[in-house]
Amino acid sequence: MGVRTLNKEIARIFNEIADFLEIKGELSFKINAYRRAAQNIENLSKDISELFKENKLHTIPGVGKELAEKIKQFIETGKVKKHEELKAEIPVGLLEIMRVPGVGPKKAKLFYEKLKIDSIDKLEEAARSHKLSTLPGIQKKTEENILKGIEFLKKSSGRIPLGRALPLSQRIIEYLLEKKVVERAEACGSIRRRKETIGDIDILGISSDPEKAMEAFTKMEIVKEVLAKGTTKSSVIVEDNIQVDLRIVDKDSFGAALQYFTGSKEHNIKLRELAVKKGLKINEYGVFDLKTDKKIAGKDEEEVYKAIGLPWIPPEIREGGEEIELALQGNLPELVELKDIKGDLHIHSKWSDGTASIEEIATCAKEMGLKYVLIADHTKGLGVAGGLNEEEISEQIKEIDSLNKKIKGVRILKGIEANIQNDGSLDVSDEVLKSLDIVIASIHHGFKNPPDVLTRRMLRAIENPYVGIIAHPTGRILGERDAYEIDIDEVMATCKKNGVALEINAYPLRLDLNDVLSRRAMEKGIMLSIGTDAHQIDQLAYLPYGVYVARRAWLRKDHLLNCMELDELLRYFKKKRGN
Repeated sequence: MGVRTLNKEIARIFNEIADFLEIKGELSFKINAYRRAAQNIENLSKDISELFKENKLHTIPGVGKELAEKIKQFIETGKVKKHEELKAEIPVGLLEIMRVPGVGPKKAKLFYEKLKIDSIDKLEEAARSHKLSTLPGIQKKTEENILKGIEFLKKSSGRIPLGRALPLSQRIIEYLLEKKVVERAEACGSIRRRKETIGDIDILGISSDPEKAMEAFTKMEIVKEVLAKGTTKSSVIVEDNIQVDLRIVDKDSFGAALQYFTGSKEHNIKLRELAVKKGLKINEYGVFDLKTDKKIAGKDEEEVYKAIGLPWIPPEIREGGEEIELALQGNLPELVELKDIKGDLHIHSKWSDGTASIEEIATCAKEMGLKYVLIADHTKGLGVAGGLNEEEISEQIKEIDSLNKKIKGVRILKGIEANIQNDGSLDVSDEVLKSLDIVIASIHHGFKNPPDVLTRRMLRAIENPYVGIIAHPTGRILGERDAYEIDIDEVMATCKKNGVALEINAYPLRLDLNDVLSRRAMEKGIMLSIGTDAHQIDQLAYLPYGVYVARRAWLRKDHLLNCMELDELLRYFKKKRGN
């Protein structure tokens, strides 16, 4: 099954230790050490127990002697002593409260000490009855924000980010193929349409021995509970309480079933209506003549669509909008594909809070077939991320120039992710910005500023002649933080006027801009860029997630900076600056 849940469990425990330490008011470097190690452990490409056996825990970035000992404790005993001690000292319910956007460790501790609040239900009740605003430093506006945060949490609960669901579905499919219990299998539903969050995982398969397939499926290592086991359909609960369904269909009906179970519901309704007009009916078994009930298609999706007079429609745009009408007219766009992407336009290195050297990043990018990468480390205004000052940026530029002479086949672009300050200025001088190939600007603090203040901050940054890209423009983090309130149309209008691109941040918990706003930007004539926001080598593999958003947004390759050849890209930014 590949990487086991052990990595995820150790990462969870380290994050909980960090949360407990925050509540206790411990020094930030201790807290950040646990968080950094947790992130790197969760993103390992191999099982951490293998590194333990090989005595190589120290090769994990951020894992020193002390944290390696804690990993050893968990592998050997299933517990970490420090974690158990903290759980005995601090109510675990405070961690639940801290999941609410706007409730940090200080507030959680205050609410517990003064009002004995140790659950989200109690927090909601206290906010609605205005008990929170009786506490020092808590305003009625704070109560409103907490209630909004609770509503956001409830709305997002039960949904799985695509970045979690897609790899899990791929692991399960690989397992079934390795066991030789299916000839073919594909994830369908929301995963195949690449929606940013997923409900359950649905897998469709072909098998000569369905019972054997169901036996293997229900006996997977990650299965926590078998909900149902039949001869052609079974349902299980796996890690993180995710439901996975496996359905086995006949080979001659696989295409029809794949189309039917991919959806969306709205797309399928329109498809069925079109079929009826042509004297046909379409279901999960195939396409049939209404009069004779003779099956005329169903083996693959292409023939299903062809039977009702349509070209194959990419799953990402099957949302019941205008895709069927445009397909009938022969006007479907040629959506961007991963092979069209020539570079990653947002990567962090060891110079700030990344874990890889610039040389390692360039080497990996070259192996991936990329033609260029933009190193965009944080700037000094983001001290918690080891942001660079002007002198350090100049030193980094020298290193990049040297590496570009040494490494052939991939170009390292000189960039920065400048911090947009409260007044909209950047925390780096124009003199330094001028020396860079591409400047990214983004907001990292003050998310709760009034919408007009946030908008003014963003507009001033966009108007800086050296800013080329606005990163993660709405600031949302899936399941953790809603988008901040900003006049996105005014932001887009100013980007269009100043030739500034908007980023599709490919980090799976961001995917920001989302598909709806990316399409709006495209329709307004704004260029977009894809950046992984990678902080470690493995995260360069997040590029496809940006492409998924772009495809759902109906983007062609001419809408994306990443599809430009290197010379064209550099000319674009020189022209933007008036050079």
